[in-house]
Amino acid sequence: MTKLNKRLVESTKPRQKDFLLWDDELKGFIAKITPKGKRCYFLVYRDHNRIQRWRKIGNHPVITCEEAREIARKWLNDLTHGKEPSAKKKDGSKTTEPTINELAARYMAEHAPRKKPSSQKRDGQIWRIHILPSIGKIKVASLTRDDVLGLHSSLKHMPITANRVLSVLSKALNLAELWEYRTDGSNPCRHIPKNRENKREYFLNSEELKRLAIALSEEEEKGTSMPSAILAIRLLILTGCRLGEILTLQWKEVDFERQCLNLSDSKTGARVVYLATEALELLKTCPREGNNPYVVNGKKDQSHLVNLMKPWCRIRKKADLSHVRIHDLRHTFASTAIQQKVDLYYLSKLLGHKTIQTTQRYAHLVGDPLLEAANQIGSSLKVII
Repeated sequence: MTKLNKRLVESTKPRQKDFLLWDDELKGFIAKITPKGKRCYFLVYRDHNRIQRWRKIGNHPVITCEEAREIARKWLNDLTHGKEPSAKKKDGSKTTEPTINELAARYMAEHAPRKKPSSQKRDGQIWRIHILPSIGKIKVASLTRDDVLGLHSSLKHMPITANRVLSVLSKALNLAELWEYRTDGSNPCRHIPKNRENKREYFLNSEELKRLAIALSEEEEKGTSMPSAILAIRLLILTGCRLGEILTLQWKEVDFERQCLNLSDSKTGARVVYLATEALELLKTCPREGNNPYVVNGKKDQSHLVNLMKPWCRIRKKADLSHVRIHDLRHTFASTAIQQKVDLYYLSKLLGHKTIQTTQRYAHLVGDPLLEAANQIGSSLKVII
């Protein structure tokens, strides 16, 4: 029989993974020793739904082994009377377990600042609009898989949003384990399947490109769209850059001599974008507005264009391309490269993809390479017919 005591807890050496010392005298009372040597006490029990719970009692030696044992004994007594465990700190005040609301606040304060501003904003919206109204008041330690499934299912009319919600919540609950709000490996988001996302990859054909070019020229001649908006659309087609990369492009990032853009920041970090001669000439001939550092200037002094949607919607309607999104201009660049037999490795560098697997999805745009290979072989062997 092993009974937890001060000597046993302090003399047990840390292992490569969390090591648990179970008390044989008091059911569910354990001491956990982390790989870094941190020691803490827990009570493990099953609630009225037969779901296993891990309730942290306190850290050693802030709380002694015997004090932790008495708290565990009291909690077990509460359970026999149908009550959830409750405890008091050594100063007499009642312990409080963080809620999902509090987890969200810590996530946004400590984890979100590591992400890009746009990602921080998106995460904040996901918490505020989707997660907190539904499960914000639930204790982090008490959140179950059924709770998460219910949240995910409630967003079935927005399958992609539901997946983003699941991702943010899963990351937060992983952090909750690190912050000791939950026990290791207890993330209830695990094994919950995400909704299938069908990627829409439309690209403009030569006829559609001609119609778009005519619409851009008409807008330019009539002055119905800002010159910077027309410039942005043309650059998106000629460079394959992402919208944010073009809208925030600064003149100091344009290297005319090396014929490239030295982007200080992008979705995948700093990168170099080599320019076609046509894109370079477009940049050389476009007017610069005073001391504005941005290539695609906005309405305010020394600012860049923020929203391209209004002029884009007008231009694409004029070109009878109402189904085309701004991001499809990037797809058009990629599909054109594939048609011109540009190597996928080089294309992945031009597009700023982290891996060539991301670029691989464009390969289908010009037919199956295996079919092409079969035709080449068949052509060589047609003498047999």
